[in-house]
Amino acid sequence: MFSNFIVALSAVIPMFCLMAIGAFVKISKLLTDEELNHMNRMVFRVFFFCMMFHSIYTTDLAATFRPKLMLFGAGAVLAIFILLMLIIPRIEPENKRRGVMVQAIFRSNFVIMGVPIVANIFGDENIAVTTMMIAVIIPMYNILAVFALETFRGGKIAILPILAGIIKNPMILGAILGATFLNLGVHIPAPVLKPIGQISAATTPVALIILGASFKLGSAQAHIKQLIKCVFSRLILVPAVVLSVALILGFRGIDFVTLIAIFGTPCAIVSFAMAQQMGGDADLAGNCVVFTSALSCVTIFGWVLFFKTIGIF
Repeated sequence: MFSNFIVALSAVIPMFCLMAIGAFVKISKLLTDEELNHMNRMVFRVFFFCMMFHSIYTTDLAATFRPKLMLFGAGAVLAIFILLMLIIPRIEPENKRRGVMVQAIFRSNFVIMGVPIVANIFGDENIAVTTMMIAVIIPMYNILAVFALETFRGGKIAILPILAGIIKNPMILGAILGATFLNLGVHIPAPVLKPIGQISAATTPVALIILGASFKLGSAQAHIKQLIKCVFSRLILVPAVVLSVALILGFRGIDFVTLIAIFGTPCAIVSFAMAQQMGGDADLAGNCVVFTSALSCVTIFGWVLFFKTIGIF
């Protein structure tokens, strides 16, 4: 039991230590908001590209390709989204909040907070299975989030611009390029591959520090009921249902922890920016990110400890 407790702590503490460093950066005013935005763009466009490219290029695709995991992950995301699109309009009268609530519940911070969970448990050298899921889950998140926000705003869904944006996503580009180089047998000289690997290794720490420095706490009084529903659904209800089904279907080991990383992590930080740009309740979206991120240190620890204790990984 004690060893399981240590594994759970080891999965959570490094992430929140890095976020605490980010909070210190913010409190100390070492970086302005504008500088943080520039750093965030750099991490998204350069670091995540290198992480995806390096992870896939240096892996054994035959050993890490998981069609069953990909189908289950994609199917679960889609099923949650459809249910939310049916349920949320029945419990929330304001369109401005409906899309935000749907996005807050179905869309997790998989890349920034999910991948580190797997890395902390299994090691950085074993995250290829998890990073491959990024190529499946992130495009779905982007398409479905736009669909939800536009639907409740009363706008039209522009499919081609959405698809073009997904193809231009640095993570997707890195995955495509890494898989292409690997399958074609393109040799990258060690002096070139090494710095790409170093940037890849720095991606998660830098992203978590920036995340910690970017949090802004807004007033939650105006939408406390909606916030409670979103936080409970994102951190407790969704992982409880999806992980139970995954358990029954026989997912184990790194595949199961990857599902914890997808469905047990807090709201995606990008959901705030999307709500702001697409006419949603940005204050509600921002508080969903802040509160789920803060409380996830407890819930993620609980999920990891529970499933480790019953021998799932």
